Amino acid sequence: MKIKANGISINYQIDGPERAPWLIFSNSLATSLATWDEQAAALKDRFRVLRYDQRGHGGTEAPAGRYAFDTLVDDALALMDAVGIPKATFAGLSMGGATALGLAERHPDRFERIIVADSPCQSTPQSSQQWEERIAVAQKQGIEALVEPTVARWFPPETVAKNPPYLDKIRAMIRATPVNGFIGCAAALAAHDYAAAVATVKCPTLFIVGEKDGVTPAAMAKLHDKLPGSRFVSLPGAGHISNMDRAGEFNSALRDFLR
Repeated sequence: MKIKANGISINYQIDGPERAPWLIFSNSLATSLATWDEQAAALKDRFRVLRYDQRGHGGTEAPAGRYAFDTLVDDALALMDAVGIPKATFAGLSMGGATALGLAERHPDRFERIIVADSPCQSTPQSSQQWEERIAVAQKQGIEALVEPTVARWFPPETVAKNPPYLDKIRAMIRATPVNGFIGCAAALAAHDYAAAVATVKCPTLFIVGEKDGVTPAAMAKLHDKLPGSRFVSLPGAGHISNMDRAGEFNSALRDFLR
């Protein structure tokens, strides 16, 4: 389904019973709402599950230019307004995780709970430089040049060696990402900071991260320390796309938190 929100056409999908509480899932860079297939299947019995493609991804419009991260936050809120969702639990991974934290900080009255997965929720000088390098690759060589380097970065070497079926699903999503969307959202990731105000979040918050997701577990442990009452879960053996890498354990952590 598509709907106009915040000036663009946004692609989304809804599963679950009509009167159930809303649960929204937001994707990472270079993926689509299909990232959340396992979570939607596991939780649609108890929730009205909305998944959507972030700006420039999947079936959502991909305007040219660099996006501001606040625009991605505004997209999510505008989508809620357009669909008629007064209040929801919001879950996001990586870019979607920063979206979740930004929403909770800026619009506290609209969220029951938030789930931030595999996101430090801020850029650093080093990560900003890396994003600019990836933008240059996308501009000069196209998205295909980023497929295997991204898979290698997102998943532990032992997982890549085993090559489980979900890796090809991820490769297909990266390949299908419009260059405009990749560049726009990579620019947003190169210049954002929702970590600084994490202590202002009022709703129950779960920080969940793959144990093998580089420097992210340490960064998210700091977010947890700064937000009294929040929960922190590290998934053994999981890389960056922890909801696909360890779907069963990820879903169990979500169920525990949402209970």
